[in-house]
Amino acid sequence: MEFMTGVEKKEVLELSEILADNMMGETIKTNGAIHTIRDMGIVAFVILRKREGLLQCVYEESSAAFDLKEIKEADTIEVAGVLEKNEKAPNGVELRMKEMRLLSKATEAMPLQISKWKMKTSLEAKLNYRPISLRNIRERAKFKIQEGIVRGFRDFLYKEGFTEIHTPKIGAKSAEGGSNLFKLEYFHRPAILQQSPQLYKQMMVGVFDRVFETAPVFRAEKHNTKRHLNEYTSLDFEMGYIDGFEEIMAMETGFLQYTMALLKEEYAKELKILGVELPNTEKIPTVRFDEIKRLVSEKYDRPIKNPFDLEPEEEMLIGQYAKEEWDADFLFVTHYPSKKRPFYAMDDPKDSVYTLSFDLLYDGLEITTGGQRIHDYQMLADKMESRGMTEEGMEQYMSCFKHGMPPHGGLGIGMERLTMKLLGEENVRETTLFPRDLSRLEP
Repeated sequence: MEFMTGVEKKEVLELSEILADNMMGETIKTNGAIHTIRDMGIVAFVILRKREGLLQCVYEESSAAFDLKEIKEADTIEVAGVLEKNEKAPNGVELRMKEMRLLSKATEAMPLQISKWKMKTSLEAKLNYRPISLRNIRERAKFKIQEGIVRGFRDFLYKEGFTEIHTPKIGAKSAEGGSNLFKLEYFHRPAILQQSPQLYKQMMVGVFDRVFETAPVFRAEKHNTKRHLNEYTSLDFEMGYIDGFEEIMAMETGFLQYTMALLKEEYAKELKILGVELPNTEKIPTVRFDEIKRLVSEKYDRPIKNPFDLEPEEEMLIGQYAKEEWDADFLFVTHYPSKKRPFYAMDDPKDSVYTLSFDLLYDGLEITTGGQRIHDYQMLADKMESRGMTEEGMEQYMSCFKHGMPPHGGLGIGMERLTMKLLGEENVRETTLFPRDLSRLEP
């Protein structure tokens, strides 16, 4: 009989362990995938790719107990050798190879040159071979940065007293309404994939006061643009007992400040690899929807075509305006028109044409939608009726308001869009692991 007693320390070392300890001159053992081999004739440089980065290994026929021909790019190996300093090598160290054990062998040539610093290939090719292209150091770094964003979101909200929840993605009714729904059959009953966890978030405010979720959402919109996906990850939170929707914006500002500090401290290597300069989040200006439309129209001599929404070109000009006038990368646009907001959005008591809601624009792209919600049952029922909606299929949601709900509000952040703008990418698919759009269901 054997028992598991916890994680056991392995003999093979990870890169951080190699760099942290004073092991120069010692024989160590490590493992990894062969990123590339540079055969110089007298010696060969075998670059191992490990989860924390690259390790240069030096092969010399006279001192190695194996033949270089036994290995090739993409094989995975375990290797033992003497660790030495070399300022020109990745991370300033190299391993003089002595012994090697082949763990797995690649059976086909690599379809992409992942060992190149910048892969000179199209986005389409990168996505077709996604599990391979992500082995490139720069491609991989994008998603370490994305990890930091989600980590910052979670850690900050835990610190602020939020509870993490997990809501269903199959439902009978949509939170947002409209026709852009993925419909499916659920045991002979009609169902949809959720566009948002909104209704569930609100219900759970009545339980935990403050909740958040990081999960996929689905939009059946027939867009084919550089900024749209049909499945993306939404960073959502909802908080109760607020005095106004400004508290939601303040909480998001706090998240951004916390996350940028986290990235600077713990993801400096990836930021350097990608050449990313973090945006200033010390203070974010806020401006009304109707006011910013007027300001942009006047400054850039652009007529207002749609008084109830922002067009992509208009968002770009707003981002330009914010940078020129306030040196701001982010901008909160508040008080969106009621006709362009969902039924649960709280109307402005001073002017019901507008709502107590906002979008956060980052460098001219909307990455967040949020605001205060209606918490009074009769007010909610009246607004639904005015929009021709019924409570059918939403009885559980409406019952929360019948039994008392605090003033509350929240938001949803597009994770891939935020990553895209942070990294300076032009296409959201660059920062999506496995994109789903009009033409792509694989890999």
